[in-house]
Amino acid sequence: MKLWRGTTWRGLTRGTGGSEIAETALILPLFFMIFMAIFWFGQAFRAYGTLAAGTRAGAEAAVAPLCTTCGTPPPTQVATNAQNAVQNALASAHLDKNQLVATTSWTHPLVCTCGSVPSVAACTTPAPCDGSVTNVCVQENVQLSYPSQGGMGTCGISVSARYQYAYHFPIPFTNLDLGNTLLPGQAQMRVETQ
Repeated sequence: MKLWRGTTWRGLTRGTGGSEIAETALILPLFFMIFMAIFWFGQAFRAYGTLAAGTRAGAEAAVAPLCTTCGTPPPTQVATNAQNAVQNALASAHLDKNQLVATTSWTHPLVCTCGSVPSVAACTTPAPCDGSVTNVCVQENVQLSYPSQGGMGTCGISVSARYQYAYHFPIPFTNLDLGNTLLPGQAQMRVETQ
């Protein structure tokens, strides 16, 4: 029995003729590309989730007054609070806030001014972004639901941003580079009186 096991292992190591090395040389680059793709998509998904959470925090900061006894904050403070919340969320995830794309270079979400149209289908012109901030689109007093479509006709604030994901992942043997991905984030929040 001992001789048979020794012969088998010895035979396996001597009788390969280098085929394992050739197979490894073929499979290892493919495995490495798959591993890097998983890593890249994981990092992009992390940045996307952070931006989504940041816009949600920005919408919450925009609808909440500065304090319960202060009354309604000035309009410029609303947009500044939203932008600060988005940037703080990015900073907490160690993402560069300078990668937020300026609002002038992308199309804003199609939300209309509160009470201006009877349904979402009639909305053709989006509410303008607040011009006091440049990296986050804060659309105030927008229609979130329509009574003609079964909604309550609520109004609120929409906060959206775009993040330029700058982790470069060139795909070998092609001209593709997935580093120029523009990640979207948007949240809407109903304005409540306190």
